[in-house]
Amino acid sequence: MSHRPWDARLAYVLVLPLKDSPVSPNALTSLRLVAGLGAAWAFASQSPNLGAWLFALSNFLDHTDGELARITGKGSRFGHYYDLACDAVATVLLFVSIGIGLSHGELGVWALPMGIVAGAAVAVIFHLRNSIETLSGKAATQQPSIAGFEAEDVLYLLPLVTLFNGLAPFLIAATAGAPLGAVLILRQYRRQLASPGLENRL
Repeated sequence: MSHRPWDARLAYVLVLPLKDSPVSPNALTSLRLVAGLGAAWAFASQSPNLGAWLFALSNFLDHTDGELARITGKGSRFGHYYDLACDAVATVLLFVSIGIGLSHGELGVWALPMGIVAGAAVAVIFHLRNSIETLSGKAATQQPSIAGFEAEDVLYLLPLVTLFNGLAPFLIAATAGAPLGAVLILRQYRRQLASPGLENRL
């Protein structure tokens, strides 16, 4: 377990007592979705500090369902796709709701279109990553990590971003960075399509 991200390791420890309980992995996925929807509501309602903490919680809960599924052997095809769908909905709505909230502030009318652009790019990234996983397996979608931290772990910093009133720069960065990320993932997807032996894996 030493090579795994820190949040996944912590999730494993926390869900271990649930091994013989009636709690299912899908129940934890649903809890993640509820926290993500709450975060979106808070951001859209101009309560960014609450939204940031709810989303950080939602981001962490995303690891608990998978850990419980591995521990109990209760993983399923439906659960896998339900998890992916909830991840996509929570993350896309994060950026759209930030745009809604900031449309009443310093970014004005530009905020919502920026949130939509970032959210749409994230949706494309989720779709492409799922397609790559279907073609080449989960290992092909492994995120880069340093010292136990993955790229997506930057979202745990949202409470600090809102604390220091940095939500507008965060949305600006996401509006530029998410489409760039989508282009990079698209290139990876095209390389997977062109890789030798693909026909034998389909």
